[in-house]
Amino acid sequence: MELQATPHGAVLRFQVLGPVQAWRDEQPLALGSPQQQAVLTALLLHRGRPVTTQELVDGLWGDRPPPQAVAALRTYISRLRSVIEPGREVRKPAELLISVRDGYALRIPDESLDLAVFDARCAEAATARQAGQPEAAHQLMTSALELWSGQPLSGIPGPYADSQRQRLVDHQVAAREERCTIALEIDLQAEIVAELSNLASEHPLRERLRELLMLALYRCGRQAEALSVYATTRKLLIDELGVEPGAALAAMHARILSADPTLMNSAPELRIPAAETVPLAPPAQLPADVSDFSGRGELVHELRELLRRASGQAVVVTSLAGIGGVGKTTLAVHVAHSVRSEFPDGQLYVDLRGVSATPADPTVVLGDFLFALGITEAPESFEQRVAMYRSMLADRRMLIMLDNARDVEQMTPLIPGVAGCAVLATSRSRLAGIPGAHLFDVEELTPAEALELFGAIAGRHRIEAEPEAALAVVTSCGFLPLAVRIAAARLASRPRWTVTDLARRLADQRRRLDELQLGNLAVETTLGLGYGQLKPAEARAFRLLALIDCPDLPLSAVAALLGTSEDEAEEIAEALVEANMLECFTPGRYRYHDLLRLFAQKQREKAADLADTQAALVRLLALLVSTLRNAVQILEPDDQLIEPLQELTHPGEQLDGADAARGWLRSELPLILGAIEESVPGSAELLPLAIDLLLTLNTVAEEQNHAQRIRRTLTVADVAATELGSDEALARVRYALAFFAYLTGEYPEAERSLRECLALLGLPSPSLRLAASSLLGTVLAATSRPAEALHFFQQARDLSTMLAAMGSAARIEGNIARVHLMLGQEEEAVSSAQSAVAIARGSGNAGSLADTLYQLGVVLRATGSAAEAAGHLSEAYLLYQRQQQRLREGLALARLAGCLLADERVAEAAAAAEEGLKIAQELDSAAFCEGLANAALGEALLRLDQPTRGLAALTEAHEIFTRLGVPEAQVVRSLIDEQQHTEPPAPVRAVNTGVPPERGPRAPLPR
Repeated sequence: MELQATPHGAVLRFQVLGPVQAWRDEQPLALGSPQQQAVLTALLLHRGRPVTTQELVDGLWGDRPPPQAVAALRTYISRLRSVIEPGREVRKPAELLISVRDGYALRIPDESLDLAVFDARCAEAATARQAGQPEAAHQLMTSALELWSGQPLSGIPGPYADSQRQRLVDHQVAAREERCTIALEIDLQAEIVAELSNLASEHPLRERLRELLMLALYRCGRQAEALSVYATTRKLLIDELGVEPGAALAAMHARILSADPTLMNSAPELRIPAAETVPLAPPAQLPADVSDFSGRGELVHELRELLRRASGQAVVVTSLAGIGGVGKTTLAVHVAHSVRSEFPDGQLYVDLRGVSATPADPTVVLGDFLFALGITEAPESFEQRVAMYRSMLADRRMLIMLDNARDVEQMTPLIPGVAGCAVLATSRSRLAGIPGAHLFDVEELTPAEALELFGAIAGRHRIEAEPEAALAVVTSCGFLPLAVRIAAARLASRPRWTVTDLARRLADQRRRLDELQLGNLAVETTLGLGYGQLKPAEARAFRLLALIDCPDLPLSAVAALLGTSEDEAEEIAEALVEANMLECFTPGRYRYHDLLRLFAQKQREKAADLADTQAALVRLLALLVSTLRNAVQILEPDDQLIEPLQELTHPGEQLDGADAARGWLRSELPLILGAIEESVPGSAELLPLAIDLLLTLNTVAEEQNHAQRIRRTLTVADVAATELGSDEALARVRYALAFFAYLTGEYPEAERSLRECLALLGLPSPSLRLAASSLLGTVLAATSRPAEALHFFQQARDLSTMLAAMGSAARIEGNIARVHLMLGQEEEAVSSAQSAVAIARGSGNAGSLADTLYQLGVVLRATGSAAEAAGHLSEAYLLYQRQQQRLREGLALARLAGCLLADERVAEAAAAAEEGLKIAQELDSAAFCEGLANAALGEALLRLDQPTRGLAALTEAHEIFTRLGVPEAQVVRSLIDEQQHTEPPAPVRAVNTGVPPERGPRAPLPR
């Protein structure tokens, strides 16, 4: 082939099939440093196509370029131009090494590059062979291979050169294999036996070379050696890959064993099919990387390092699992692009369509992969395709990305058999059945990462202008990358919208999924693909388990909702977890991603199976009512629980002791509240169960920060009970409303509801009447009506005695003691308080003992026995602490502070008051406790000569007591007035008035 002159008349020639060299008019050129030669190599191998600056930097230095990499690259380009095009600076811009966009291209004639000449001669050989001219084809292949002069790209540094070097070697081997094939067609078997033996030894897993060697040996009369080649190859394939030889090699073995006479015939009609030539350019099938990839830095780094270790002892298989829209594919593509240089033989990609109705057939995928590897006619059978695919990859370093895999069975045939290759898979399911696979759960973005992605698409200036609204948007998106991307794109396409406008639209949960779609992107569609793959029982469970709006569900609740045993429920729930339609971060507890919950609720509405939904709620409420009653009876064994409206049909969970009961109450309160809210507006069958659950919850709700939420639900229940026409149900709701009104200091409303409750109790309901009478006595005492309060307390005491509820009797006796104190009957007060403690000790009820000790302490302090009172209050405080009764701890500390002040232990009093105040400020319904602690703290600070802080604390106490409408307000007002008009400060009096807001069966906040 004649070389053509460059535009300047000189003849240039470049070599890459050996050490990189260049000549002008047969005079060698000085190509500079190895790094400069690496730049030239990249330009040459791109054959005139542009190469970006970033590609050149990555190809030369990889992930760790020097700080001045771009400047150094420009220097290399400038020097190469001077070498290739001398005198360029005094002529017009030259036509060879040119700048193209953000990069460069080297435009030279094909015949100037040995690699291009090699390809041309190979193509001519193929044409000649097809035209029936094998001798000419053989000569052309020989001349093509003579262009090689040693190791290609010898001495060229950098990741790009490393990858291309191996590719060129593979290309040479394929050409040698082709020449040997042609040689057999023209009876040159004796000349090629040695070459084939060397090639087969260097590339032991290339079955085509072994097939050609067997035929050459057989034709040379060396039948035994030919059969030995097959035996050796078969053992190697089984040991290394676990597969039998392919069909072609097995057929050659059979033909030799049968002495097939056609093997000796080299007539054209019996020629051996030409070996498929490996394409020059390695496959690069990865989808485009996204330019706005955000976050996941630690996971990206871990995946990169894992894939880079693919040259170890076994193929590296990495699987990314997660819900639809979490960004598995985006992450995998981004990581795959970042490690491309580690896999010089290319990257294969396939979307296995695992969540579609027609997932990809592995047989078809194998055919596509083999075609990408240069096999124009793949074997028909599945097994042969697997064997050929693994053989083709045996000497290569390739990355195979299997996107959206359905299951392990679909993936397994596509996994290479030897080290050097890596598989990066994504799936909705956890592909846990692949030996040695590295499994990663891809979770939603962090808030910071979600905001970064949102800003990258919608515009960072808009995010910075409305940061709170932006956070609300990504929160509504559940930090799911697909949802964030859609929301940001919608905002970007609507310049007149503010971020607040978008946040407002997404705030409506009923329309959120409808808002999260743009063009052909929709969160609901993506989630629907996973839902469509569920079995009927799994799809039903997916819908039903989203019935209750709570953070997570215990297995017992899952079983109740589904109406199955816990074993069956766990099997179904775990199947949903495997499909990433449900999450399980704690064994035995299941939860939804926020958007999946909305999707599940929407599917339940579409299913419109109201009977199944109601039956599930009935089962759940029955479980919760019984278990809650079990917990209360463990914590308050001697109290009388209010009779349920509906007969209990479930035994409830069995709780092992007080700690287990408190733990269950803490963990399941959100579930209980959610179940009540879902059921209260429901049917006549659901409402009584919901009311029973609410009423039982009274016994523990005072220790939680959910009083207002429960009260809002009770308002709905009041309307529902009225419409139901059940006096028993309505009486219970009015009692519960009164309880929560009392907790928030709304005494008139509490009194009105309690009187309505008692009026509705036409039929005997002793436990509810006991509770209502006791609480009404508490409210009346709190509003300075001790005589009326005493009447209702005595009624409650008689009922508790009749019911043998000694814990309740003890508490009510303590309340009576406080009423005697208000009436000025100090001896009766002390006697009743002591009697209350005795009853409590006899009952063995630690809760009532703590409450009566507290009452006795208050009474003794008021009657002048501060030191004795402090001892009882300290004992009550320790009991409350063991019972984890935080509000009662705070009240006991505030009362103890008053006793310590009276005993001149001022510093200890200040410490106790501060601790009590800290507890009160942590809780929602602790206003009286906060006032009491502030009052004691204010007095202690005044005595410690801190008048500013002391008056501030007293002022805060006065404001709280005034808001509550309790008599303590006037006492504190007097203390403030005295302090403001006395110099030096006059001794102050501790706040010792107080109302006994105790009731049965379970006492509320003892004051």
